[in-house]
Amino acid sequence: MSILKNKLSGVASGAVSKSQSKVSGLLARAGFQAATNEEAVGFAQCDVLDRDHRHGLMEMDDLRQDGLVGGNAKHQGGPGEESYQGGGGVSEGSQDPVCARDSDPGEIAEVKPKISAWDAGWNVTNAIQGMFVLGLPYAILHGGYIGLFLMTFAAVVCCYTGKILIACLYEEDEDGNLVRVHNSYVDVANACCRPRFPRLGGYVVNMAQLIELLMTCVLYVVVSGNLMYNSFPDLPVSERAWSVLSTALLLPCAFLRNLKAVSKFSLLCSLTHFVINFLVIGYCLTRAGDWAWDKVKFYIDVNTFPVSIGIIVFSYTSQIFLPSLEGNMKNRNEFHSMMNWTHISACILKSVFALLAFLTWADDTKEVITDNLPTSIRATVNIFLVAKALLSYPLPFFAAIEGIETSNFQDTTDTWFPSCYALDGKLKTWGLTLRTVLVIATLLMAIYIPHFALLMGLTGSFTGASLSFLLPCLFHLRLKWRQLLWHHVFFDISIFIVGVVCSVSGFINSIRGLIEAFKEDAQK
Repeated sequence: MSILKNKLSGVASGAVSKSQSKVSGLLARAGFQAATNEEAVGFAQCDVLDRDHRHGLMEMDDLRQDGLVGGNAKHQGGPGEESYQGGGGVSEGSQDPVCARDSDPGEIAEVKPKISAWDAGWNVTNAIQGMFVLGLPYAILHGGYIGLFLMTFAAVVCCYTGKILIACLYEEDEDGNLVRVHNSYVDVANACCRPRFPRLGGYVVNMAQLIELLMTCVLYVVVSGNLMYNSFPDLPVSERAWSVLSTALLLPCAFLRNLKAVSKFSLLCSLTHFVINFLVIGYCLTRAGDWAWDKVKFYIDVNTFPVSIGIIVFSYTSQIFLPSLEGNMKNRNEFHSMMNWTHISACILKSVFALLAFLTWADDTKEVITDNLPTSIRATVNIFLVAKALLSYPLPFFAAIEGIETSNFQDTTDTWFPSCYALDGKLKTWGLTLRTVLVIATLLMAIYIPHFALLMGLTGSFTGASLSFLLPCLFHLRLKWRQLLWHHVFFDISIFIVGVVCSVSGFINSIRGLIEAFKEDAQK
C-alpha cells in the first residue's frame, strides 16, 4: 500500500512540475516572467526590508519633528529611495518598487515647497485657457453646433488622457498600496520601451516635450509683439521692438525655482483671462437684440472644419505639465477632482464665449475674435491679452528648464553636465546665465524665424497630438493591460484613432498654409 502511495505521489509531483514548466514556457514566450519559489522568497525578504526601511523613515521624521535629529539639516532621498505618504504610500523615485537603496548621507539639498490642489488647478487652467480661446468663435463659424459638441467632447477626452497618464506613474506594491515608481513622462516612456530599447522612448518624449514647450514660449513672445504693434500703430515702434520690450519683462523667469512661484503667475493669468472674457462677453450682451441664431449650422464645412478641430482640441492640452504638477502636490488624492473642476469650468467658459461671440458677428466672425471688436475696446482687450501672454510664459518655460536640467544637468554618471544647484540648494551663477540665454533664445526665434505661427502648427500636429492623445493611450495599454476593463481598452483605442486624425489633418492644413505664405512672399 505504501509503495502504491509513493508511486502515485511521484506521478502527481511529476505532472505538477511538467505543467509548471509548460506554463512558464508559455509566459516566457508571451514576454512575461513567472516568479519561482526562490524569487518569491526574495520578494518576501525585500518586502520585510522595505517595511523596516519605511518604519525607520517614520521614526526619523518623528525625531526630526521633536528637534532631536539634525537641527536644520534636511533629508533628501537618493535616486532609489522611496518615501511613503499617507493614504496608501507613494514612491518618489523611478526605481524598483520592491527593493530600495540608501541615499548619500552627505548630500544636502533644498526641499522644494509643495503646491495645493488650487495651485495645481491654476496651472492647469493657465494651460487650457490659453490664447487658442480667441479662435473658438471662428470654429463655431465652420462647425456650428457640432463645434460646440466638440468643445465638450475634447474636454472629456483631455481630462481622461491626463488621468491615465498619471495612472501610468503608479504601480501596486506587495501590500496593495499604490507606489509612484515613475517621476515624469520620460520615465513612463522608458518603462514602455524596456527591455529592448530602455532609453529610446525617453529620448523621443523628451525631445517632443522640449520642442512643444519652447515653441509655446516663442509663440507668447510673437503674440505680445504683434498685439502691442496693432494696438499702437501710430507709435514709432516696430513689431520687433515690442517683442524685445516684452522679453525684457520676461527675464526674471530665469530665477524661477519651484512650481509654487509659477502657480502665482498662473493665478494672475487666469484672473486676466476672466477680465478678457468679461469685456468680450459684456460687449456681446449689449448687442443681444442682433444675435443671429439662424446662422448656427447643424452641418460642417469639410474643407475648413479640420482647422476648427485643431483649434478646439489643442486648446485643452495640459498633459505635458501634469506629472510635475501631480508630483509636487501636497495631497495627490485631490488630483482627479482638480482635473474635473478645471476642465468642467473651462468647457463652460469656452462654450459660452464662443457661442455669444459668433451670435454677435455671425458670418463676419474673424479668425481672432478681437479683430471684430470696435477700436476703443480692442486696444484695452489687446493690452490684457499681452498681460495674459506674458503671465502664461513662466509655466512652459519652467517646465522646459526642469526637463533640460533633469536630463542633462545632474551630478550622476547618466548626464553630461554637473548640477545647476549648489549643495545648499541655491542656483549657481552659470546655471542662471544659461536660463537667461534660453529666454533670449526665445526672442531670437520669435524675430528671425519666418511664419513662426504656421511652423508651430506644423510641428504641433506631431508633438501636441502625440503628447496629449497618442502616447498616453499607448502607455496606458502597455503598462496597465492586465488591469484594464474592456471599456478602458475601447476608450484608449478610440482616442488614439481620433488623435491620429487630428494630427494628420493639422499637418496637411499647416503645409497648405506654409505653401501659401511663401508664395505671397515670393510675389512681393
